[in-house]
Amino acid sequence: MKEYERKQLLERVGREAATIGADIPREIEVQGETLELQQFVFEIKRRDTVPADQRERVDEAKRNLRRERNERLELIEDGVVSYERGEELANSVIGIDRALDALEQLEPADIESEAARQEAADQKRWMNFLQQALGHDDDGSPRRGSL
Repeated sequence: MKEYERKQLLERVGREAATIGADIPREIEVQGETLELQQFVFEIKRRDTVPADQRERVDEAKRNLRRERNERLELIEDGVVSYERGEELANSVIGIDRALDALEQLEPADIESEAARQEAADQKRWMNFLQQALGHDDDGSPRRGSL
């Protein structure tokens, strides 16, 4: 691969909008195993949240995808492959990025901790409101000139 071709492929992979319109690969070989990537992402994404029993599986998939992405990117960076193979690698890296983006957008389905966090935030807002309404400083002492 020529130097300008390598730079062109790396620039394409590094573009911020590279994943827009990109397809998630149907299948991908990750760490020596074939993964039905498209099906996996759609199965998890359909739920809008990551169920507790699937969280470890999703985290492991994300780690493996990141590792595979880096390995493929290194092959392009090193320039040890043909331009055609480099193009295939660049397309697969973009597809992996698209899959990772989809998986990263999902929230864990830990409703109890989210509810507790929301309640604590509500209580803090309420206390701040009361302190302001009563004319107290942040430390709870009355402001000068009030009460």
